[in-house]
Amino acid sequence: MADETTGQEKTESATPKRVLEARARGQVPRSHELTTAAVVLAGASGLQFFGGRAGAALQSVMRSCLALRGPEAVDAGRLVPVLGNATLETLVGCAPLLGATCVAALAAPLALSGWNFSAEALVPDFARINPLTGFGRLFSIRGAVELGKSIAKFVVIAAIAVWVLHRDAGALLGLGSEPVLQAVAHAMQLAGDALLRIATGLIVIAAVDVPFQLWQHAEDLKMTREEVKQEFKETEGSQEVKNKIRMVQRAIAKRRMMLAVPKADVVITNPTHYAVALQYDEQKMRAPRVVAKGADLIAKRIREIATEHGVTIVEAPPLARALHRYVEIDAEIPAALYVAVAQVLSYVFQLRVARTGGMAPPAAPVIDPATIPPEPAPGGARVEE
Repeated sequence: MADETTGQEKTESATPKRVLEARARGQVPRSHELTTAAVVLAGASGLQFFGGRAGAALQSVMRSCLALRGPEAVDAGRLVPVLGNATLETLVGCAPLLGATCVAALAAPLALSGWNFSAEALVPDFARINPLTGFGRLFSIRGAVELGKSIAKFVVIAAIAVWVLHRDAGALLGLGSEPVLQAVAHAMQLAGDALLRIATGLIVIAAVDVPFQLWQHAEDLKMTREEVKQEFKETEGSQEVKNKIRMVQRAIAKRRMMLAVPKADVVITNPTHYAVALQYDEQKMRAPRVVAKGADLIAKRIREIATEHGVTIVEAPPLARALHRYVEIDAEIPAALYVAVAQVLSYVFQLRVARTGGMAPPAAPVIDPATIPPEPAPGGARVEE
């Protein structure tokens, strides 16, 4: 099956979004054979269980109506109450039978496709009355299947009817010799028995029709690859738009990161390739936190901002590489780097005291390589906190 506009084959199963849109339009799998079989079966069961009651009610109505005398039969004031009472008595007597068939008529579609109400399905579709469209449906696969089902139903019902009439001919002819009330109950039983056998044949047809309708519905909703791609773009967003969003997000994150550099206590460098800015507030933080990091041009900009705002810059290549590799922005440093970072922060605090007191600056820290975890091979594990 090909799409008329693009010429592509509809090879892809319908997406959940397309299924929901189809349900909103009232396009759900339906099997008229299942509904027919359910209604006939409910009617047959109702006749078996409630046929005698319905027959008695109809007999009572007929007797009361035929009991009217000549003058009463032409009296409008008398006929209206009689008609009202007859209607009410008929409905009460046949209510169980009518209720069973109504429940079956509602339950069969619900069992197949669930509850679904669509306002769009109520809108007139003039394409359905187009003679050319109808003529095309006659020679489609669906038309051939519908024709086959109609022939099968006729054959099944005709065969069952002939068999029932042949088997129950004596009982049917004997109804005239039975008392009226007994004959009515017996007739209802025979009718229910015949309907039950017809329902059995219809159930067989429905058992074939239901899988076909489910398959046909899935085929109708199939999509081309282009339709699937287009829907993905509409729901998830095109890749170009997502890339632009990521670029904007990175720009915002970079700007926010650069604004945090002046508040840092120290910037640890590689000295030129990496730069990592640390901040530590012993009153609020459990451990020093990385507030900015970057490589190459970003590292250069971090150093420039740090210089402009008087933030101490310390060259410690192994430590800078480890911090850049293992610690994300706004995250605390892992415990494996506590010793090395403590040496740097100790130097920074001593340097502040020396500057405040006019003393000679302390010697730059020498980071012991043993305090820096070795860099893992590609695919190796990260430093554990």
